[in-house]
Amino acid sequence: MNFQQLRSVREAVRCSFNLTDVANTLHTSQPGVSRQIRELEEELGIELFVRAGKRLTGLTEPGGHVLPIIERMLLDSHNLKKAGEEFVAQQSGLLSIAATHSQARYALPGAVQEFREQFPGVKLHLHQGSPKQVAEMLLSGEVDVGIATEALSEYDELLALPCYRWTHSIVVPAGHPLLDGPLTLEALAAYPLITYGPGFTGRSHIDEAFAQRQLTPNIVLTAMDADVIKTYVELGMGVGIVASIAFEAERDTGLRALDAGALFGINQTKLAVRKGSYIRGYVYAFIASFAPSLPREVVEQALKGEVEHLHEGL
Repeated sequence: MNFQQLRSVREAVRCSFNLTDVANTLHTSQPGVSRQIRELEEELGIELFVRAGKRLTGLTEPGGHVLPIIERMLLDSHNLKKAGEEFVAQQSGLLSIAATHSQARYALPGAVQEFREQFPGVKLHLHQGSPKQVAEMLLSGEVDVGIATEALSEYDELLALPCYRWTHSIVVPAGHPLLDGPLTLEALAAYPLITYGPGFTGRSHIDEAFAQRQLTPNIVLTAMDADVIKTYVELGMGVGIVASIAFEAERDTGLRALDAGALFGINQTKLAVRKGSYIRGYVYAFIASFAPSLPREVVEQALKGEVEHLHEGL
């Protein structure tokens, strides 16, 4: 039994039993993948996959029982490697972070700067994507930490911890009639709106608020980037709805912002790590820098399932 055999089985499931995709993922040949799987089956004395000719079509019942064991073995191998690397280099290495655009642009810079000063020997890789993509990068082991408002709590394999709470803001050009108030959903529904796409930055709260009042908002443009939204608001294309942290009065001099917390409620950004993964000391340090309410001992207790409730960051 070897790890290449285990990886071949795991990737076969992840690639929906397409051995060509498995071979591409593992940088080997399709016959090589088939051989690895067969050799493991022969050693175990069971068939792991249902076959139709030479094609794999699913997992057998024994395969379904064995797969979680294979996943744990590969994760333990990954953790063992990381543990050795940490003892060799306590102050060096790589920290990979995945975040949505709003988090990367507005929430992360302070923590990243502080981390760089504390750990100058650690390289930082910052990945951006949708909340679902952030979760997938965590699940694949591509990143150490994921930060987003949506999606992260939906995966049992991830530990999602609350970081801070925030509201939306309405952004309009100076002199816009909405600045005279009162700010209501009915008033907003009378204008073309520009906001985040579905699944981004609290969009679900926006949709729910209008639906509860039986209003149909005229959303003429969506984007994942608050800077893009503000650009088109400045062009007069509509009224913008952005995360409050995305409005910077000293930079957005042509715009005005109105707090929309009373309309769309409070959102909560979460930071996630993969359960069972080995977390280096400097990763704990970054988490505490980004979210002071999450010192190392709190995260460790949460990973062990010893924390039932965490206070929301403000």
